[in-house]
Amino acid sequence: MKSCVLTFAILFFVAAISADAQTSSTASPAPAGPRARSLGVPFEGTPGPLDSITDVKGVEVGFRTLISGEGKLQPGVGPVRTGVTAIFPRGKDAVDPVFAGWFTENGNGEMTGTTWVEESGFLYGPVMITNTHSVGVVRDAVIAWQVKHGLPAPEDDWWSLPVVAETWDGYLNDINGFHVKQEDAFAAMDDAHTGAIAEGNVGGGTGMICFEFKGGTGTASRVLPERLGGYTVGALVQCNFGTRHLLRIAGTPVGYEITGHPVWGDDTGSIIVVVATDAPLLPTQMKRIAKRVTLGLGRLGSISGDESGDIFIAFSTANPGVGLEEKKVIPLQMLPNDDMDALFEATVQATEEAVVNAMVAAKSMTGANGHTVEALPHDKLREVLKKYNRLAEVK
Repeated sequence: MKSCVLTFAILFFVAAISADAQTSSTASPAPAGPRARSLGVPFEGTPGPLDSITDVKGVEVGFRTLISGEGKLQPGVGPVRTGVTAIFPRGKDAVDPVFAGWFTENGNGEMTGTTWVEESGFLYGPVMITNTHSVGVVRDAVIAWQVKHGLPAPEDDWWSLPVVAETWDGYLNDINGFHVKQEDAFAAMDDAHTGAIAEGNVGGGTGMICFEFKGGTGTASRVLPERLGGYTVGALVQCNFGTRHLLRIAGTPVGYEITGHPVWGDDTGSIIVVVATDAPLLPTQMKRIAKRVTLGLGRLGSISGDESGDIFIAFSTANPGVGLEEKKVIPLQMLPNDDMDALFEATVQATEEAVVNAMVAAKSMTGANGHTVEALPHDKLREVLKKYNRLAEVK
C-alpha cells in the first residue's frame, strides 16, 4: 500500500482517454428556473459568480438522472426516480489527491471510504452520491472507471477506496429494483464539468424529499473579502431530510405557514453535504469545516432525527502536489486556526442556501404507487417572507 499515492497518480494521469460511446452521456443542463435569491430570499454573505460549488476553481460536477415509468410499484420494473452525482475536487483528469475531513452528525446512513480519509487525511478521486441501495454498484463502478481510463503500474499493487454516499429515495423510486447500473455511474463521472450545474430533480437527488417538500440536489458558494484572504467556499447538498413544521427559511416559519401535503410527519431521510474550498487547510481543519455544516442545517430547522443519516465531507484544493510526494519533506501552506471563523461562517451560509436552492429548483414529482411530493410553492414562499418582513428586493 505504500505505493498507492504514486500509482493512483499514474492512473489518473492516463485518464484523459475518453470513455467509449456506451457509457457516455450528454452534459447535464444548467439551472433553467429561478433560484432562491431570485425569489427574494435574503441570504447573508457574498456568493461567488455562479453561487455554486464550482466557483472553487477546479471542481467539476456531473449527473446521471434516471426517470421512467409510472403507477404501481413493480420491483425491477419501476417507477424509476433516481440517479448518480459525481464531484471531482480537481477535475476528472487530475492526478492530485486533496486534503479532506469528514463528519457524521447522525450515522443512519453511509459514506464509504471515510476510514481512509480519516487515517490518511486525503481524498482520492471523486465523491459520488446516489440512493441507499446503489452504493455498492457505484463504488465498484468508480474503481472500474479508474481502471478503464488506464491501468495503474504496477497493476498488482494498486488499490482504491472510493467515497460514495447515499440518501433514501424509496418513497418515489423502485429502490429495490436496483436500476442504477455501472454505466450510469460512468455517465455521471464522464459528465463532470465546471461552470453552472443543474439543481433539483437531478442526479442522486432525483427522488429525494426535503422537509416533506420535493428535495434533491442544490449548491451555493461564498467568497470572503480580500482582507480575510478572498477564499471561496462552496457546498453541494443531496437533501432528503427534515419535518415540515420545523422548516425555517431566512428565519421565517415556512413549515407552519405552508402546510400543503405532508409526507410522513417525522425526520425520515438523510442529507449528504460536500464542502469545497481553496483556502489552505490541513485535514484536521477540514474536519472542523465539515462539522460546521450542522449549523447551516440547524438554521433551516433540522434536528438530525434518528432516521436521518447526516454525513458531510469537506476538502481543500490548496497545496497541490503534496499528496504525490513519497520521499521528501513537503512544505505546506496552512491558515492559522485563529483565522478560520470567516470560513466557518461561509460554510454555514453556503450550506443553508444550497438546501433552499435545491427545494426551489425541484419540481413536484409523482412516483411509485402514485406517491406525489409537492414542490415548495414559490409564490407562497414569497408571501411568507413578506409577512415577516424578510422579502429582499430582487435585482
